[in-house]
Amino acid sequence: MGIGQHCRPGVPLTEVRRAFERLIAQGVSNSEACRAVGINRRTGTRWRYGRDIPATGGRTLHYPPVITTRPSRPVSARFLSEDERIAISDLRRTGATMRAIASELGRSPSTVSRELRRNADQAGRYRPSVAHRSAVQRRARRRARRVDRDDILCVRVQQLLALRWSPEQISRALSVEYAGDASRQLVTESIYQAIYDPSSGVVRDRSCMPLRTRRRRRRPHPRPDARCRGRLVAMTMIDDRPATVADRVEVGHWEGDYIMGTGNHSAIGTLVERTTRQLVLVHLGHDRSAVALREALITTFSAIPAAMRRSLTWDQGKEMAGHLELTRQTGMPVYFCHAHSPWQRGSNENMNGLLRDYFPKHTDLRGHTAERLVAVAAEINARPRKTLGWSRPADLFKRRHTALADEHYVINE
Repeated sequence: MGIGQHCRPGVPLTEVRRAFERLIAQGVSNSEACRAVGINRRTGTRWRYGRDIPATGGRTLHYPPVITTRPSRPVSARFLSEDERIAISDLRRTGATMRAIASELGRSPSTVSRELRRNADQAGRYRPSVAHRSAVQRRARRRARRVDRDDILCVRVQQLLALRWSPEQISRALSVEYAGDASRQLVTESIYQAIYDPSSGVVRDRSCMPLRTRRRRRRPHPRPDARCRGRLVAMTMIDDRPATVADRVEVGHWEGDYIMGTGNHSAIGTLVERTTRQLVLVHLGHDRSAVALREALITTFSAIPAAMRRSLTWDQGKEMAGHLELTRQTGMPVYFCHAHSPWQRGSNENMNGLLRDYFPKHTDLRGHTAERLVAVAAEINARPRKTLGWSRPADLFKRRHTALADEHYVINE
């Protein structure tokens, strides 16, 4: 079954699973493999990684994956390949010296010498295919983890995990406790691997994982070279934003985001002016699509004087797919933060936290009317803020607006 073929109705599930397993073994991504065999992406994820099901008593039941195939990792170039071993055998039969063979292969003479000494048979004959199989078997041989070989180290890690210490905290503690014994020091990654490895003795009762997340397996992370799907087009990054925006001297530069309701089925747009901290809430109702947000932002900013809308900074969420049309309609350039960098919109992030007093998490936000949002924004804008020298955002925004209007009147005169 090729990548472009979908399973026909009536195809046995075992055959579908085998086809999915073959694609994963070839290095095909989970989404593409699911699409190829015609299954839901969640089903493919469950086949690959297993699943956790809540049970009574606060326990979690873990069902192991039904397939265990993983994409084979590329072999490091520091290992000799089978072609190189064949070349060593051929050159050795011609009487070439170790240095000559090494020069031909671009390897160290000691590498060639060690290969011939280690993989020759009792009669001194070197067979490249047999040597390669032996080398692969030795390379695949698994060595016990240090934490499993050392009982004292294992008990100490278990004690700290029982105190709900994180692997990073444990690693730091071990480096202090065993400062003179490097064999009992572990890096953070080694502790994580031991925790998630079922064959390790660090976690005795796997029904209650020691980490705060309670995960039984590591969450898969995309490869660094994986294609980024759904990326917005023609983004202007925050690095290209004028320096006057960062100085918070010029008024009219806004930061924006969503606050989400339960199940991410509802949302409210939040806008914060960087200099005065003036808050504007954007009513979206039952539609939180990119088109709805674009039209709502155009309506909102059209009601704000042009001198008070100079730029907008947002994250890279797909809800801003209409940013080019927003710029065309309002004249405001839109700048995008780097991925996973919420501090680049610090004022907006802080405001979103304050808004949770009015709009708690895990509640449906669709029941709040536009009038309710205006009232909440007015109440927050009337609060004195320490960061503003105890001035009120509403007063500052009004004064700045008046000053800009007077300046515009003088220029026109």
